[in-house]
Amino acid sequence: GPSEKGNPLVTLETSAGKIKIELYPDKAPDTVKNFLTYVEEGYYDGLIFHRVIKNFMIQGGGFLPGMKQTKPSHPPIKNEADNGLKNVRGTIAMARSAIVNSATAQFFINTVDNSFLDHRDESARGFGYAVFGKVVDGMEVVDKIADSPTTSVRMFKDVRIETITINSVRLLDN
Repeated sequence: GPSEKGNPLVTLETSAGKIKIELYPDKAPDTVKNFLTYVEEGYYDGLIFHRVIKNFMIQGGGFLPGMKQTKPSHPPIKNEADNGLKNVRGTIAMARSAIVNSATAQFFINTVDNSFLDHRDESARGFGYAVFGKVVDGMEVVDKIADSPTTSVRMFKDVRIETITINSVRLLDN
């Protein structure tokens, strides 16, 4: 169900264990709506944490095992990085390209405080990455995923040698 604040809660069932995340629709309405659309569609089911960097973050939501492209995403959303939320340990934020408003389905979970990812100014370089929730349970699973050997697969760096699959992402019922 929702958290005490009435915020939506999602569970990521991964091959490494469960991660429960509280979303902040009041702070990041477009981002949360977008994320929950993918969740409802089952978009994330069977995808992997494809970019894993120790003492930084784990990223998922874009690739199938073997770094195969998944189905196309919805159009990019507005970057809500200027919402006052910081990229601290345990927060979930949207991944994107160098273009400010380019986030689609990929997300990352910060494993340490990454203040350099926070919103600083309106420039492409300083706009930052939109935080839209926080891990409320299962941070030890996130740490376990992050703390593991990686390799390169074709052009992709930081690919975990032992694949971690996102079996399902579900919105917990009210």
